[in-house]
Amino acid sequence: MATKTAKPAKASKTAPQANAVTGTPEQSTATGKLHRRILVGTVVSDKMMKTRVIRVERQVKNTQYGKYTTVSKKFKAHDENNSTRTGDLVAIVESRPLSREKRWAIQSVVRAATTGLRTAE
Repeated sequence: MATKTAKPAKASKTAPQANAVTGTPEQSTATGKLHRRILVGTVVSDKMMKTRVIRVERQVKNTQYGKYTTVSKKFKAHDENNSTRTGDLVAIVESRPLSREKRWAIQSVVRAATTGLRTAE
């Protein structure tokens, strides 16, 4: 007569805590790291509430001539406190979709704009 062996209990997986602003987990349970792209760009528009338009520039080399050209792209990023202004240099990070076009969140202000007056809100 064969005896049954008890299966070992499965370890419970705990879900990582979600970030309040981006809604994405801070860590992945498999590797311990979450790979989110971080880009640095300039705020070109602050006319929307809690949304900023960021222009990110990069240098692309022409394969035939070897000349570098500057290519830019605009991203809409979430700014919870409306703390950034036009001209600020900011770091943006990937996030969950917050609206039809908004998939980035402002992580930090790298350098504040030098022109214009800034008021505390």
